[in-house]
Amino acid sequence: MATPDFISTLRNSAGHQLLWLPGVTALVFDDEGRVLLNRRADTRRWSVLGGIPDPGEQPAACAVREVHEETGVRCVAERVVLVQALEPVTYENGDTCQYMDITFRCRAVGGEARVNDDESLDVAWFDVDALPELNELGLLRIKQALSDAPTWFDPTASG
Repeated sequence: MATPDFISTLRNSAGHQLLWLPGVTALVFDDEGRVLLNRRADTRRWSVLGGIPDPGEQPAACAVREVHEETGVRCVAERVVLVQALEPVTYENGDTCQYMDITFRCRAVGGEARVNDDESLDVAWFDVDALPELNELGLLRIKQALSDAPTWFDPTASG
């Protein structure tokens, strides 16, 4: 995964200390109701798509850009699904980040799903009742994208 230049510049001053960063997730659905996922190069696991907005970039524009860069699929952001502070992440090099993630439901409007950069090992459409193994947060995001009901996410709630 390439580190954006603006984060590398911040790291020159901040070292490994926690950086609070924006993030976006894009849940892209096609006309058949399938969701687009990628198998990440860094973890080798299937995942929802996402990334970090460039300084000044609108979150929805970032979601659309990231999907196209990673998969070759063109999409439009339809609505916000979930906004949440994620748990801090410590990377192999010792850098620590915490993301305020904005998840968008998106609709595919063109392009062909393919590995389009070095961040993915595979890209594919999946029926929502036949998903590959995903982490709990990815499943929650997909569930929310399929619902029209508003959601209150309480990270302290059990169950």
